[in-house]
Amino acid sequence: MGRVKINRLLASKTAMDSVVVKGWVRTKRSSKDFSFMEVNDGSCLKNLQIIAESGLANYAEVERITTGSAISVTGALVASPGKGQTWEIKARSVEIVSFAPEDYPLQKKRHTDEFLRTIAHLRPRTNKFGAIFRIRSEVIHAIHQFYRERGFYCLSTPVITGSDCEGAGEMFRVTSLDPAEVARQGRMNFNEDFFGAEANLTVSGQLSAEMFALALGDVYTFGPTFRAENSNTSRHVAEFWMLEPEMAFCDLDGNMDHGEDLVKALTRHVMENCAEDLELFTKFVDKSLEQVLDTLVNQSYARVTYDEGMEILQKSGRKFEFPVENGMDLQSEHERFLAEEYFKKPLFLFNYPRGIKPFYMRQNDDGRTVAAVDLLVPRIGELIGGSQREERLSHLEQRMDEMGLAQQEYWWYLDSRRFGTVPHSGFGMGFERFLMLVTGITNIRDVVPFPRTPGSINF
Repeated sequence: MGRVKINRLLASKTAMDSVVVKGWVRTKRSSKDFSFMEVNDGSCLKNLQIIAESGLANYAEVERITTGSAISVTGALVASPGKGQTWEIKARSVEIVSFAPEDYPLQKKRHTDEFLRTIAHLRPRTNKFGAIFRIRSEVIHAIHQFYRERGFYCLSTPVITGSDCEGAGEMFRVTSLDPAEVARQGRMNFNEDFFGAEANLTVSGQLSAEMFALALGDVYTFGPTFRAENSNTSRHVAEFWMLEPEMAFCDLDGNMDHGEDLVKALTRHVMENCAEDLELFTKFVDKSLEQVLDTLVNQSYARVTYDEGMEILQKSGRKFEFPVENGMDLQSEHERFLAEEYFKKPLFLFNYPRGIKPFYMRQNDDGRTVAAVDLLVPRIGELIGGSQREERLSHLEQRMDEMGLAQQEYWWYLDSRRFGTVPHSGFGMGFERFLMLVTGITNIRDVVPFPRTPGSINF
């Protein structure tokens, strides 16, 4: 007889004479005649109660079962007289798959997030982290569904790259050179390295995705990206996932339309398919979450130019940690003020000064700004960052020269503007930031299975 998962049993409309359940014991209490065990198998938030009677052949062993132990139960699914549960299992046999020792670290019902980060390999067994990682899985499914329904093609862009898309320079280097030999020579000879040139872990798949958008029309890439920032904020990790669509024959307005459609569709999917897990976050993490989700789905997003946004910030009377000055890149406090306090909903901020943006963004006719756009959302700040790409070869070459970029290193990128160039746009959405938005979780480390941060790589 095959195992049946608990989420299916709890949704059953009828009793069953014989089922097999396998999972981990959350709580147990025993008496002379019965043992009551709450078992969870990770398929849903709720536990399933197991009743083991003293007549079982191994009842003495059952009485020794501890929190965290893994068991396999065969029995009947029967109506439960207890409050808050429809079904329970009356066991005919209980097999102990493995005992958890008394020092199992998840004995208490509640633990701090800080403590659970020290045992990231065990924290998925808690209610909160089981819920977030089920939601994470569901959103991944929703992303692929969203793009498949719209005729996009999924593209796997290189993780190892010689290009620095963002121009930040804070990248992880990839090398096969012997560190001892590098130290002896006092330099890295990239001619002797594996690729014969400097290589890094990617910060974005955008430049590669552009090449395929100019062939297949609409594509998206979804995978890990890396930043070597020595940052310990609640919004940054060294390894994170990025969703990046690229669309041919699409201008900046179309880019914003697509971003709004995406966020609304993914949020709606979570609300419809993860209701039980979301309820946990509404109850224990952010009591305003239901209102936040309703706003994300049902309100139209504001669209404001950078200049208009700066004027709002300057006239706000608010004393910011980073003073507001024209031409500056916005800080998180500025983004959140606009989204949370002024507009009280998501907003697209577009047409940024060209001096603070990368070379590939389309230059506007005013000669001062580029067709860049960020989607700012409450509690998070920037969720999406993108632009209409510069499709005009002469403008792109001029911009690269201004920024000191060697055109020969981007020959393939420039070729795409020589041969059949078209207007096109795209953006990157931080996947973990979206998860923070729809769950109310405030630290990005808590939506990443194994967060990679400065000084943390062991598990």
